[in-house]
Amino acid sequence: MILIRYTPDPELTIAASARISASPAPVTEQLEKLTPQKADQLVAQLISAGHLSPLEHASFTFSIEGISRVTSHQLVRHRLASYTQQSQRFISMKNLGFVTPPSIKGNPQLLAQFQQGVRSAFELYLKLQEAGIPAEDARYLLPSALETHIVMTMNARELISAAALRLCLKAQWEIIQLFEAIKAEVCKVAPRIGEELRPKCYKLGYCDEPKSCGLFPTLKDTIKPPKKG
Repeated sequence: MILIRYTPDPELTIAASARISASPAPVTEQLEKLTPQKADQLVAQLISAGHLSPLEHASFTFSIEGISRVTSHQLVRHRLASYTQQSQRFISMKNLGFVTPPSIKGNPQLLAQFQQGVRSAFELYLKLQEAGIPAEDARYLLPSALETHIVMTMNARELISAAALRLCLKAQWEIIQLFEAIKAEVCKVAPRIGEELRPKCYKLGYCDEPKSCGLFPTLKDTIKPPKKG
């Protein structure tokens, strides 16, 4: 996964955009006046106060390769983003690449069966095409473990929202790994935004799941029962 494009000086862009709401000076003048330190402070204030619309002026485009179709299906549920995915309809898959969950890797006997099952499905997929079946129909056989390539563009506000869910330790392991990699890339070019890519419990101050992973207590555990008098 690599960050291939992003808004130049993303945090300066956010800060300058935010300032025009309370200043007659144009955004170009705001950009000239702002230092990285002031921009960092202003972005932090915006996030703390929940004034998040200026964050939509900075966007990040990622090339994501080697994730499973399981994870790409989860990813595209974040609707305030743009996606372009490798098509199994127009591209005939020739090379087998697939993702194996750690829970299966830890069981040698089941691992062999899992790998054979994926290979068997892929071999039949190739045979169907050799028999004249269109790739768009043969793909019905392909397992969700197969690797895919997707390009994703998200603005900073949506990245924070998506990371709040996908970095939660209750999320599935593969999408957690993906958003950890996204966070690392964003931190290189927009450290303040990158710092905000974290599980929702850090913002809430408690876990809103029925059972906590241990990072924060659940809401019911933070509420002290009334004293008996």
